[in-house]
Amino acid sequence: MHDSLRTVDRRWFLRTGAAVAGAGFALGRGLTTALAAEAKAPLFKISLAEWSLHKALQAGKMENLEFPAFTKACGIDAVEYVNQFFKDKARDEKYLGELKKRCADEGVTSVLIMVDGEGNLGDPDDAKRKQAVENHHQWVEAAKFLGCHSIRVNAHSEGTPEEQGKLAADGLRQLSEFAAPHKINVIVENHGGLSSNGEWLAGVMKAVSLPNCGTLPDFGNFHEYDRYKGCAELMPFAKGVSAKSHEFNAAGDEVRTDYFKMMKIVLDAGYHGYVGIEWEGADPEDEREGIMLTKKLLDRVRDKFTAQS
Repeated sequence: MHDSLRTVDRRWFLRTGAAVAGAGFALGRGLTTALAAEAKAPLFKISLAEWSLHKALQAGKMENLEFPAFTKACGIDAVEYVNQFFKDKARDEKYLGELKKRCADEGVTSVLIMVDGEGNLGDPDDAKRKQAVENHHQWVEAAKFLGCHSIRVNAHSEGTPEEQGKLAADGLRQLSEFAAPHKINVIVENHGGLSSNGEWLAGVMKAVSLPNCGTLPDFGNFHEYDRYKGCAELMPFAKGVSAKSHEFNAAGDEVRTDYFKMMKIVLDAGYHGYVGIEWEGADPEDEREGIMLTKKLLDRVRDKFTAQS
């Protein structure tokens, strides 16, 4: 081979080799970055349920539009709204636009809207059940506008447990079918009545059998039903978790719920989404303190399980 050709081949090889090596380095660096990002992903994220501030909101000491800024000031970057605090604003685009802007300004994510007072999705009367479903449509649309992933609803009904299960499943199915094109989940909280029976509510979820219909297990709303058993039964369908708190001891633990035991159930189910703080303590002046105590406990729980993983 001519010397000039050898020179060209050698130069081409060196350039190509360097390019391949560079590409390999970049690929390796990208993979390392991706793995590092995955490794740093929290076991679960923390949000704040607006009901934690219901005393201040009901007393007029705070308004719904101030909720995102308050949340951020607590070191939390995600909110769960309660519809009763902006009940007449579901279709008010100017108001919702301002709320969305405030969230963006604060760097706060809108997670879900808890919906009450729109009729029983399991009403035995077909017309009333249909009307209840339609009443919820506006909140599906509001949730979509705000960037939420879900609306939380109730499964109230009447009749035998079997009858109520069929009726609730029918209403939930209708609403979930409406919500699906909006990419919104319809999630049911254990919120009194038969819904606080984990086995019953899990049965309703199986009867609905739609991917955007799920549960919002609440630590404190199982009443006489075993809360740990109930949470375990609802977690396979969970698209959110509500960390209810009422009172703390000197060690910083919630006195009614063993958060370490409960969150192990949550994590063992493969859930790594938002866990919403829902403080419901008795002292009307203690809402912020209760929120912060709950956050500290959740942080402690997360740190422990992260260290073990």
